[in-house]
Amino acid sequence: MIGGVLEDLYTRYNDRDFVEPDPLHFLFRYDDIRDREIAGLIASSLAFGSVGQIMKSVEKVLGVMCGSPGEYLSRADRTGMRKEFEGFRHRWVDQEALINLLDGIKTAVRKFGTLEKCFASGYSNKDRDIVPALTAFVDEIIGSGKVNRLVPSPSRGSACKRLNLFLRWMIRSDGVDPGGWNMISSSKLVIPLDVHMHRFSILLGLTERNQADLKTAREVTESMKIFSPVDPVKYDFALTRLGIRRDDDRESLLMRLGIGIDQSGKIRRVIEGQSERGSVS
Repeated sequence: MIGGVLEDLYTRYNDRDFVEPDPLHFLFRYDDIRDREIAGLIASSLAFGSVGQIMKSVEKVLGVMCGSPGEYLSRADRTGMRKEFEGFRHRWVDQEALINLLDGIKTAVRKFGTLEKCFASGYSNKDRDIVPALTAFVDEIIGSGKVNRLVPSPSRGSACKRLNLFLRWMIRSDGVDPGGWNMISSSKLVIPLDVHMHRFSILLGLTERNQADLKTAREVTESMKIFSPVDPVKYDFALTRLGIRRDDDRESLLMRLGIGIDQSGKIRRVIEGQSERGSVS
């Protein structure tokens, strides 16, 4: 039953018209994969806080880059970036944190040629998933042993929701995800575990863990492989749209999963007349 409903959800929401407002929207500007991957890492790294604030911050950064993030970083230096991003702030992210990220991207691209090749340098098809490669990728971007909260490392147990979102955007290709990376298998992706996906995963019985950490993200991903072995994050966008949207389609699809919605917007899983309550707001 769940598999069929997930497919219906995917069919319903696998359309670019449902993307905006979402930082994924910015990737559609770039046909050159070298620009798209840089824009994607910037957009995903800033994907926290209110949607309006996210879109404004990403627009400000990409706007400075004048149409080509790759070309901009190839000639930019820290002194120039400090002037161009003076006063930048996105919640707890200040100008220096942003510049450290941009400088790390520049260094990785100079070393490997592209961010895809940088990521692929730590990737192996023998690995369970992309976590080892993601750990190596973060080390290349921020420096081994260093910490930048914009790009957390899975080595510290973080679910790395924003980085896994970036990888979904770049590795998958369908009506929503633009893709562009061809060196990494989609079967190795890990669910970008945000609050909506975590709540739905518990309600759907994909995990019983209450902590939204890396262990839970991997557990949910393994459960999703039951329905889509070669593309376990296939349903991520559709499920998170359900967590955000307020329409009749959302309600009917949730009811088919045995999940009801009360007048306050709370969701509950209906089990033999009883309920477990949560919130999707």
